[in-house]
Amino acid sequence: MKKILLVDDEESIHLLYREELEELGFEVHSTMSGEEALNILPTLRPNLVILDINMPGMNGIDVLRKIKEMDAGMPVILSSAYQEFKQDLSSWASDDFIVKSADMSQLIESVMRHIRD
Repeated sequence: MKKILLVDDEESIHLLYREELEELGFEVHSTMSGEEALNILPTLRPNLVILDINMPGMNGIDVLRKIKEMDAGMPVILSSAYQEFKQDLSSWASDDFIVKSADMSQLIESVMRHIRD
């Protein structure tokens, strides 16, 4: 079973994403902060990370940089409620960028594209 690490400080996003992704057969692990994600990443060894940008403490762009330092091949999908982050050059180090929405089709399409059997 493929593992996804979801990093977001909003509980509602955890519930929504977890429900959708588990229905598709993924094992979903969640953290509420970038620091926590970086601590469990080496032992969890997920197949993909979904990462919020705007979080208290360490923001998603800083977490993205550290993930890529640890494992340059780790697929990371940045997730934000703010479309303008897509124009930020620092977000381009991610493998994809999605805008948070109740419509999960963009997220699911991105996950399926980046997780290969």
